[in-house]
Amino acid sequence: MRGLWTAVGALMALAAPVAAQSTAFDGAYKLGETGECGKVGEDGGALKIADGVFYGVESQCSMLAPVNVRDMDAVLYDMKCSGEGDDWRARALFMRAADGGLIMLWNGYAFQYSRCPDVPARKTPAKDLQGISIREPGPDGAGAAAAD
Repeated sequence: MRGLWTAVGALMALAAPVAAQSTAFDGAYKLGETGECGKVGEDGGALKIADGVFYGVESQCSMLAPVNVRDMDAVLYDMKCSGEGDDWRARALFMRAADGGLIMLWNGYAFQYSRCPDVPARKTPAKDLQGISIREPGPDGAGAAAAD
């Protein structure tokens, strides 16, 4: 019986989801001067890499099985992709460009992207908060008088 529970535990560990991994290439990138950093995943927009996922135009790919390329700032990935009602697999090489951008190679294709500036989280302007009451918690954790 003990062997059965060990086997079940091993199978459950294998079935557990893998935590997302950030990569050295995380960020948003635009193609050429006309690419728009604020339009990730759209035609004429930018691509994004975050937590081991590549987001392209109407598609996304999990970046799996990374292999560092010796003596280069580059990594080869197995890509498991889906988009526009289709699933596919491919290999892609990602390399840091000399200007800080991204060079990406897919079988037979090479692209160079410029890095988009990091966009801070949008904050609500103070003028939009006028007239809103914020309740501070009282000593017991319940809402107390409103602070204006």
